[in-house]
Amino acid sequence: IRAIDEVLLKMNEIPEDLTFVVDGNPIYLLAQHFFAQHDINFDVKQVIGLTNEDPVSTEYRPLKQIIERLNRTFKGNYRSTHGFGSKQGSVSFVTLFVAYFNFLRPHASLEGKVPVVNPELKGLPTMPARWTKLIELAQKWIVEQRA
Repeated sequence: IRAIDEVLLKMNEIPEDLTFVVDGNPIYLLAQHFFAQHDINFDVKQVIGLTNEDPVSTEYRPLKQIIERLNRTFKGNYRSTHGFGSKQGSVSFVTLFVAYFNFLRPHASLEGKVPVVNPELKGLPTMPARWTKLIELAQKWIVEQRA
């Protein structure tokens, strides 16, 4: 419920045709019913198993595969940390991973481009230079939000 709520909070307006593509965990259907009780409606498409045994799985499997690939990438990066000694450490790791994955890491499926293009990062010659600029932009944004 919390994950879906966090997605919904990011939307200015909930589209009438909002659909979540999820795995076979029944919690998503329970979340759908919970939100419906609060007049927040969306569709849930469950892609079950590893093969396309039903029309929904056939249609939506590519979307599930994208999420599963992201999960494997995240787990691969997380394993090397051997866990964290505090909640703040894990939050920092996830924050930095998301920044790297979305703003800095080229994706083969996007022809070597990053998912979120920031013009201020373009043309910087090295990954450390891009990290430094991204951190600078984040700090500037935080200061502006506090003003």
